[in-house]
Amino acid sequence: MPAKSIARRRNFSEAERAAYRETKRAEARDAIHRAARALLTSDGWRKWAETRATFHDYSLNNCMLIAMQCPEATHVAGFKAWKQLGRQVRKGEHGIKIMAPMVVQRRDDDRSEETDETITLFRAVSVFDISQTDGEPLSEPPCEPITGSSHAPYIGKLESFARSIGYRVEYRPLEHSGGFCSESEKLICISTNMASANAHVRTLVHELAHAVGVPTYKEHGRSDAEVIVETAAVIVCGSIGLDTSGESIPYIAGWGETNDVEAIRRYAETVDTIARTLETAVA
Repeated sequence: MPAKSIARRRNFSEAERAAYRETKRAEARDAIHRAARALLTSDGWRKWAETRATFHDYSLNNCMLIAMQCPEATHVAGFKAWKQLGRQVRKGEHGIKIMAPMVVQRRDDDRSEETDETITLFRAVSVFDISQTDGEPLSEPPCEPITGSSHAPYIGKLESFARSIGYRVEYRPLEHSGGFCSESEKLICISTNMASANAHVRTLVHELAHAVGVPTYKEHGRSDAEVIVETAAVIVCGSIGLDTSGESIPYIAGWGETNDVEAIRRYAETVDTIARTLETAVA
């Protein structure tokens, strides 16, 4: 009996590998560009902000991709991860495509062997929202109303963070606002007329967002700056389980008319950077 032939794996040239990588990068760029375009509408901006508050461990790009494909998502994981959690992805469900990093070793094309040098590539992977699965119930993350005092312990953390960046926090009976941030005085002032400790936390987060990201109106103008800061505050409050869903997420009128995807993406990046800084402060 003749010996069975053994199929040999083809060795691709470095040029072929480079072409394949560029194709995949182009696909990823196209998906992220389409996700960024969704931010040009007030509804798209709101969905992204809500997704970012829920998935604060995910990158900006992946939050945009999730918001575009499944804006109602609340908990996503891969197929195997859901099985480990006692849940099963339902047959026929379509995955949510996100980008996952993959570290690979560069190959020496002349010697057809791997080198010690590594490169990081990104590939599309599928995750599924909990609404696409059946099985054991999971514990719900806490979500407390703005009118309560559940988040009072965060006040000390936020005040400590303010001191760490050179700001002092004062309390005064302000009549026309909940607070303000003065870069020139390195002062964050919070009104003593706050109705609750949770409202106090929310206002302190807002003013700290000014301090770390948009301390003045010189770069963006007042209306744009307030949208950036308020969106960041909504995201941070959502990430710590403080419910601000009753309040509208602000939006800059005219974004859609200018159709400037890169500009809206820069705004989202600024919001994301501010939010991550404050999320780390209250962790």
